[in-house]
Amino acid sequence: MTVYKTFISRLRLNYAAGTLLAVIMIGSLILFTQLNIPKEQYWLLSGVLALSLCIMVALEWIVFYLQLRPIRNCFTAEVDNFSTLQNVYIRTHRLPALAVKRMVGPHLFGLMLPAAGMTLWLIYMDKLSIPYFYVLLASMGMVLIAGMNALIEFYLTSYAIRPILLELGARSLRQFGKEITLGGRVLISIRRKLRWSFFLIGAFPLLLYSLAVQFRMGAWSLADISYWQWAAYILLIGLGIAFIGSRLLTREIELPIQHLYEKMSEVKNGYVRSGASDLFSDEFSRLVSGFNHMLRGIKVQAERNNQLLESYFATLAAALDARDPYTAGHSLRVAEYAVAIGLLAKLPEEEILDLRKAALLHDIGKIGIRDAVLLKEGRLTDEEWDQIKQHPVLGEAILKQIEPVDAMAPFLPGVRSHHERYDGGGYPDGLKGEDIPLFGRIIAVADAFDAMTSNRPYRKGLNEEKAISILEEGRGTQWDPYFAKLFVDAYRKNKVIKQAP
Repeated sequence: MTVYKTFISRLRLNYAAGTLLAVIMIGSLILFTQLNIPKEQYWLLSGVLALSLCIMVALEWIVFYLQLRPIRNCFTAEVDNFSTLQNVYIRTHRLPALAVKRMVGPHLFGLMLPAAGMTLWLIYMDKLSIPYFYVLLASMGMVLIAGMNALIEFYLTSYAIRPILLELGARSLRQFGKEITLGGRVLISIRRKLRWSFFLIGAFPLLLYSLAVQFRMGAWSLADISYWQWAAYILLIGLGIAFIGSRLLTREIELPIQHLYEKMSEVKNGYVRSGASDLFSDEFSRLVSGFNHMLRGIKVQAERNNQLLESYFATLAAALDARDPYTAGHSLRVAEYAVAIGLLAKLPEEEILDLRKAALLHDIGKIGIRDAVLLKEGRLTDEEWDQIKQHPVLGEAILKQIEPVDAMAPFLPGVRSHHERYDGGGYPDGLKGEDIPLFGRIIAVADAFDAMTSNRPYRKGLNEEKAISILEEGRGTQWDPYFAKLFVDAYRKNKVIKQAP
């Protein structure tokens, strides 16, 4: 509650200081300077200003109360669900924009409309002896001052809400064990914020000076047309420069931010090869240097993780192959053939890396098959063959136990489906054609070639030409015709070379 009280005190102080500076000091300067009127009329104008200020403060206090009510309720009552706290968090982030609406809403119109209306009525009733166009100038001055006041209030409120946001984040972790965040959501773009800020900062002195000159002249004379043309020309040039300058300054800040954001998105999606370009000579150069330094660290860590993962898979495959001396190296060779097929098919690099890992682990389910069945030298019985046919399902089940689950997900389809046949006669699911996962269709070709050309206790391996002929004959029935053809054609062109067992 202390944080909230400090926050409210700061907002009130900001508002009071802004109102005093923008409305009373500058507004009074425009309304009262160079007015050749009796003293009693000054008192009338002072009363109009005072009454208008009361109306403005009353309206603005109501809006201010409504804007802060959700935040105040959060700090005065217990919040019993995360969704409510998250809504308050977002509401707090919106307060600077709401402060701008308050400035150009009840703050401006609560002052300008009553003041202009009462002044015009007093002029009409001959209570005030000032020109009608003075009211127009004063109204324009109020609009200008309210805009600048809104800009100041926006940035002061942006600073004031930070302790509240930190407190809401800490409360969320304490009560619900969840981190509260915008999640990258943009409530107000930096382009919009900076363009308006730079434009107002550039245009405000020019417009204020123009209004002051009109008060100084004391009359709206069209006798000298050339003067008004010249004044309008100068004013337009000044506003144009302010507008162009605001766009150029905004772009100068927005471009490096956008560049870094794009690189961060690449890192988020797992692409860490290209760093941010060193295109900037200001403080953004430090940010780019820091980002690239961080990226180099991520690259080193990612390479180590990949090496560890590759070693982990290779070790699993080697442990499996070690159970049977006749199939030693089988998983590694299948992985090499599968990668060769993937390269011939021009698969993306990331997909080929996943294909290799899936191929290394394609027979991992055989760990769950008894040695008496797996290493049997004679012909398998129907029951034993059914046990062997379960190894793709067992392999998938084993990999599903490895954490994190999403890291293993790309390899599961290939492990489960590498014994499916293209004509639907395979196992364990009887899938057909392109219903068979991509990795399963590729690994099936690689696995079959190595199995046919490897020696077994009960038979000698086929020569490579005979195995290639069998693959060619089985295209479209047992194996995917496209991947089998790639392998056969590449082998005959000496692009795929069988490694020694």
